[in-house]
Amino acid sequence: MVELQSKERLVFLETFGCQMNENDSERMLGLLKGLSYARTEDPFKADLILINTCSIRDKAEQKVYSLLGRYKELKKDKPGLIIGVGGCVAQQQGERLLKRAPHLDIVFGPQNVHKLRELLLEADNGHRVVATRQSETIDPEEYGVTPVESGEKAFVSIMRGCDNFCSYCIVPYTRGREVSRQSSDILREIEGLVSKGVVEVTLLGQNVNSYGTGGGGDVSFPELLKKVCRVDGIKRVRFVTSHPKDISDELIYLFAEEPRLCRHIHLPVQSGSDEVLSRMGRSYTVEQYLSKVDLIKKLYPDMAITTDIIVGFPGETDADYEATMALLRRVRFDNIFSFMYSPRPNTRAAGYTDQVPVEIRSERLQLLQEEQKGITVARNKALVGKAMEVLVEGASKADPDELMGRTSCWRIVNFPAPAGVKAKPGCLIEVSITDAFPSSLRGEARLAGNN
Repeated sequence: MVELQSKERLVFLETFGCQMNENDSERMLGLLKGLSYARTEDPFKADLILINTCSIRDKAEQKVYSLLGRYKELKKDKPGLIIGVGGCVAQQQGERLLKRAPHLDIVFGPQNVHKLRELLLEADNGHRVVATRQSETIDPEEYGVTPVESGEKAFVSIMRGCDNFCSYCIVPYTRGREVSRQSSDILREIEGLVSKGVVEVTLLGQNVNSYGTGGGGDVSFPELLKKVCRVDGIKRVRFVTSHPKDISDELIYLFAEEPRLCRHIHLPVQSGSDEVLSRMGRSYTVEQYLSKVDLIKKLYPDMAITTDIIVGFPGETDADYEATMALLRRVRFDNIFSFMYSPRPNTRAAGYTDQVPVEIRSERLQLLQEEQKGITVARNKALVGKAMEVLVEGASKADPDELMGRTSCWRIVNFPAPAGVKAKPGCLIEVSITDAFPSSLRGEARLAGNN
């Protein structure tokens, strides 16, 4: 077998989908760095092209096929180019991807990221390979890949898979059943990230609240959070995603005990109609969801609450849709991630006969987003005049001479660098908010925090 070449080669990596995919891509880059690959933003210069895919919606999946078509011509001009597809589309399609794209070399699912080296060896030897094996346990090597240096923030997967099997969702089929990592492994990874300058970690799971309740794991999720908050060098801790049926009062009250826990909860509601929620298989009612939200708002008025909403789910009536709009106005989320329902293969909802016409789905989504935009702007404007602690992430995209960072409650803030202070990424700066926009805030630095 021919070994991988030792000279530096270039990899172009494109990522679609959720934070789990972003974390998987970071691990790919960390592994590839050890194989003498450097990242390029130009696919035409690359020796290796990787597409980390998402299949939770049809639009994202079709984008992948479009890219593969584009790279077909590139490979004709550069026969030594290796092309690989990872992520959920790879897991879902497997061998079918190789048949659909004869110029494709590697197909690998989310549980096989750590096998990328051996897959590249096979491809270098002219073999086309598929790695989509799933396991109900976590391979010790699965999270042994060190993520590439990620600045002041990093994602840390604490579990993988999902056992909820919502009727619209393909995740349990592409990422497997729920299994948790041992807390000692998670803490070891975070300590390693801190040694590289990371000060904020986001704990990832399809349903973090069920950490430790199924396979693997050795403590509850609140206990894990306490351990993470005590790691020396960590200034902020976030987590996504919480399932409303599993978020506990113990977790909600923990925010009062742990100042490092960021004031932000992402709590996907999906719909404001009990009938739709039942057909989705969400296992909670609107009343139960609101009881959690009301407790959070009562205890922490400054807590940002964001959510996911699907419109046009099969059988969604005008009354169901209006119930969702009513919930939007009642809760006044800080922001939402909203989508038209998209039938996914192997899910129960794809077989429902009462599919909502695309034009109705599109209209409902537009009206929902317009309503939320007004709410988001109003909630952002309510922050004008307040002093907020901002974690500096780097230069502002709007003005490279200014700084950009995020508040604990997930708002982007742009502000001029404070005079006489070297405000590098990772430091905390107190900022007075002076203006508000739909997707960001503007402010003036008051003083330096923990540099």
